[in-house]
Order: sequence, then structure tokens, then C-alpha cells
Amino acid sequence: MDIEERIAQRLKELRAARGWSLEDLAGHSGVSRAMISRIERHESSPTAGLLAKLSDALGTTLSALMTDAQAPRHAVNRRDAQLLWRDPETGYLRRLVSPPGADTDIEVVAIDLPPGARVPYAPVRGIGYDQQVLVLQGELHLEVGEHALDLGPGDCARMALDAGHAFENRGRTTAHYLVIARKTPLPGDAR
Repeated sequence: MDIEERIAQRLKELRAARGWSLEDLAGHSGVSRAMISRIERHESSPTAGLLAKLSDALGTTLSALMTDAQAPRHAVNRRDAQLLWRDPETGYLRRLVSPPGADTDIEVVAIDLPPGARVPYAPVRGIGYDQQVLVLQGELHLEVGEHALDLGPGDCARMALDAGHAFENRGRTTAHYLVIARKTPLPGDAR
């Protein structure tokens, strides 16, 4: 199964597990019912921003849309087995470094952001989530709410995702960076 098929299947599974109709997910995510239906039928390649809206509405991570829910407690994810997904709009390449499985609160993702690419995300509301970004090569411009950060190799930024944010490569070469994300309890959660 390719990554786009996996996303389609997981989206449908997660929606069904909540007992939600297409209309319910559309209402929670702000993504049209028609677009969700096309994604679930594997007729459309969603962008990173659109997948982020859907995963947020479902109370899960973007990576959880790309992996199987079940995984052994101890696991290794070999580089040649790591899932790759390319945003059809920007060419941004996402590699899930962490071993698959949705029952962990931490995930590591490697990103290649082409020169001139910008990937905006809406504020995350459905899941408590913060992340750190470590630039390995190239330059990365981050916008987090009203704050702007310019990062180079070795720079690491921590950011909460409750404000809109964007990743942008203003440089001439591909920016290579790691995103280390951690789910955190939302206010009022019993975790």
C-alpha cells in the first residue's frame, strides 16, 4: 500500500472510530465534505496544511494519519522502511523517522523543504501539541503567531502550536530539519 492509500484508509478508520460522518469531520476541521470524500477514496492528494486540519480535528498527529495504529512496544524503524510523503503543492518531503504506532506521545520527523517553499498551518486546537525544530542543513524561516525566527544549521527552536505557524525556505538550497513533536494534555484533560 502506498502512502496516499494509507492516508485515505487511516482517515476513514479514524473518522469511523469516532462515529463521525463526512459532514461531522467537515464541521470539525473546516475542510469540505467533498474534499474529505475525495481523499478517503484516494482521488485527491491532500496538502500538508489540509492534513494538519484533519488530524487536529480528529485529535491525533499528522504522522498518525500515515502509519498503522498498532505497533510493538519495542521497535526500530530502519531508514529504508521509513514512510515518505511529498506535499503535492510545495514539494516538501516528510519522512517519519519514529517507529510506527500511535500510542506514543513523541514523534520524530525529518523534513526536506525546497527553496522558495512555504508551508502554513492553522492553529492546532484538537490536541495538545508542541514541537522542537532542529535545522541540519540550509536556512529555515519560522513564523509562529506574530513571531518570526530565522534558523540556520544547528539552531533549534521550541514552539507551541496553538497559534498559526508556517515553515518557509528563503534560501537557495533545500532546508533539511528535524521536527520532534510531543503530545501534551489539553487544559481539562484527565491525563
